[in-house]
Amino acid sequence: MASIQVVTDSACDLMPATTEERDVRVVPLTIRFGAEELVDRAELSSKEFWDRVITGPDMPATSAPSPGAFEQAFLEARDAGSTGVLCATISSGLSATFQSARTAADAVADRIAVQVVDTQSVTMGQGLLVLAAADMAADGAGLDDMAAALEDMKGRTHVYGVVDSLDYLKRGGRIGGAAHLVGSLLSIKPVIEVRDGVVEVESKQRTRSRSLQYLANKALEAGPLDRLGIANGVAPDFEEVLELVRRARPEHELVTSDLGPVVGSHAGPGSVGVCFITKAR
Repeated sequence: MASIQVVTDSACDLMPATTEERDVRVVPLTIRFGAEELVDRAELSSKEFWDRVITGPDMPATSAPSPGAFEQAFLEARDAGSTGVLCATISSGLSATFQSARTAADAVADRIAVQVVDTQSVTMGQGLLVLAAADMAADGAGLDDMAAALEDMKGRTHVYGVVDSLDYLKRGGRIGGAAHLVGSLLSIKPVIEVRDGVVEVESKQRTRSRSLQYLANKALEAGPLDRLGIANGVAPDFEEVLELVRRARPEHELVTSDLGPVVGSHAGPGSVGVCFITKAR
């Protein structure tokens, strides 16, 4: 195990095999269907989630992990021999998860050093930052240096997505300053962006095919990429987008993932996310 343990939350959408391989501890959020609460990953897989969304009567909702869940993860890292923890969370503008992690870090400060980074991102944008942190930990980087590097990369991290409808984002209150546009967007396929830690409508395209090409072009035209990830929210045309973005050729391997329950609860089925970190200039 690396001296510094990387911890994140399940909004990162990294596949369980990836987090296990990279020694990343994931603190799960909770998904609610009506009165039923399920722990992300532990009690609800991505496939089970999407099956319920598509066929079930209840719209999903999410809730942040408790400080106690983060405290347990931090202390387990200490007990396993780590000298510090780098915790990278979903944007504080989208969830109370960051505050829970900060509260937990304060509670364990006399037992293990913890740096909590608000990624100002979500899904694979957050996931790519977590992978960068895991690489640094494996290379023996110190806790403060890792936190400083992630703070720098945050400004070069971009998350764009295509959703079939803004209804899920509107219902969940995650549409940021673009809520007033919902009524005018019913006949088009919007491209959304995580900007300053919240979700905004970035572009209004007339057809889904044009919105998907626009989405891919964001990665292709961004300049040299350090990392690139693409997330699939049971989109029938996911492979088409994947083939388009392969031409971006990031420095690190392209990462694909399922859009998990946390983000899927707000994006809805048919969503595709393209996330990337540009190289430092």
